[in-house]
Amino acid sequence: MKQQVTLTRQAVRTPRAAAVAGIIFSVLFTTSMVLIRLALPEELRGTDIADWLQGNTTTISLALTLVPFAGIAFLWFVGVVRSRLGSMEDQFFSTVFFGSGLLFLAMMFASAAIAGGILSSYAIEADTLIKSGVVTFGRAIMYTITNVYGVRMAGVFMISLATIWMRTRVMPRVFVFLTYALALLLLVSSNLIISLRGGQDEAEGVVGAQKTSHMA
Repeated sequence: MKQQVTLTRQAVRTPRAAAVAGIIFSVLFTTSMVLIRLALPEELRGTDIADWLQGNTTTISLALTLVPFAGIAFLWFVGVVRSRLGSMEDQFFSTVFFGSGLLFLAMMFASAAIAGGILSSYAIEADTLIKSGVVTFGRAIMYTITNVYGVRMAGVFMISLATIWMRTRVMPRVFVFLTYALALLLLVSSNLIISLRGGQDEAEGVVGAQKTSHMA
């Protein structure tokens, strides 16, 4: 009897723990990514970089502090979900779920580390960092990792999780189809971001070439 009561309590606590871990991850991850994008916007160029970095060092530091805790909450969420599935876990989709989750987390850590490297380098050699173009290069790598690879891995993670939910019936179908829709939105939005960014860079290149020709 006691063993049955214990198992019932565990069954009730597991979804609650997953929900709490998921909410904590969402809040911390969203906050950190927004702060990093505000501190290192993609459209920042030229001489404005130095002034912008100098006024946003505290923002970047706060974002980098939140990222590891977001990663811990994400790993906790993955562990709770796998514990909830138990013997019902499908090896194929669970492997995709676990692998895409780890890749997504690793990419987010890499992106945050690049932002931290830019901040640390600016504190040591600000003039050299700005003149060498390292800030522009590092920021481009950071956003490429996030917008191209990280977003797609997040989409794969959500698709595999929704498929596991559907096959095991541990979640209502409404949430399953909603997860599918959001995952497809992530996959499509990454392509849209790339195309829009490419068009903007091309337009800026044409404007810059015209200005140079007029000056000549």
